Amino acid sequence: MKHQLIQQLMVEKAVTVKQCCQLLGLSRSGLYAARRRVRQPQGLCGTRVRLRSLFEANGQCYGSRRLRKELASEGIEIGRYRVRSLMKELQLKPIWKPKFVHTTDSNHNLPVYENVLDRQFEQAEANRAWASDITYIRTLTGWLYLA
Repeated sequence: MKHQLIQQLMVEKAVTVKQCCQLLGLSRSGLYAARRRVRQPQGLCGTRVRLRSLFEANGQCYGSRRLRKELASEGIEIGRYRVRSLMKELQLKPIWKPKFVHTTDSNHNLPVYENVLDRQFEQAEANRAWASDITYIRTLTGWLYLA
């Protein structure tokens, strides 16, 4: 509103820009910056859409650094802090996904076998005791278990 008033007074040649800014408590640089902002087209609309689609396509887990790299690979040059502020504006918060899944359920009513070996892995004869280990392998389709 103040900027429009100053513009109108300048058109009427009533007062100078300096006098208007002092009267209304504005800086001249702020006035000129506001004029430039009005003249500039809103060029980030497509960037916002692309940013949201990249965020969704990558499982909502990409932060500003990864999203900036993805945008740069598509030819959209934008700074990391600008990506961060756009993410804040669009309310895009990366979701942290745990990489380890606890699979042991000790709270059950099933029978539990006693520990016969009791960590005595050295046996007098062959094939008297067998031991195994299990490994969890994370894949794109889920967890695989290797014993």
